Amino acid sequence: MANLSLRQLADLTSLSNPYLSQVERGLHEPSVRVLKAISVALNVSAETLLAQAGLIDAVAGGSADGAAETGQEEQTENAIAADRRLSDDQKAALLAVYQSMVDRP
Repeated sequence: MANLSLRQLADLTSLSNPYLSQVERGLHEPSVRVLKAISVALNVSAETLLAQAGLIDAVAGGSADGAAETGQEEQTENAIAADRRLSDDQKAALLAVYQSMVDRP
């Protein structure tokens, strides 16, 4: 969507072109530091980047199917998002870890 080649993104992030290619193809899972570098280069938050990749639900627009477990997950995600002691990177990392551990349909 940013109309950047991998080479251009590599220049903006100081990451190697082959590494970014592996991330793009799903062969490597990037660290929080790498996600932050990519999000800065693309001028979006790390949380938005994760949501666009389908790795987390957007905090403001979580699904509401009425199940108690979904409500609890949403409350937890909202609590993480609202915690002012956490940076955006920390929130994104915590959300990614939390969501990877809960059983989602």
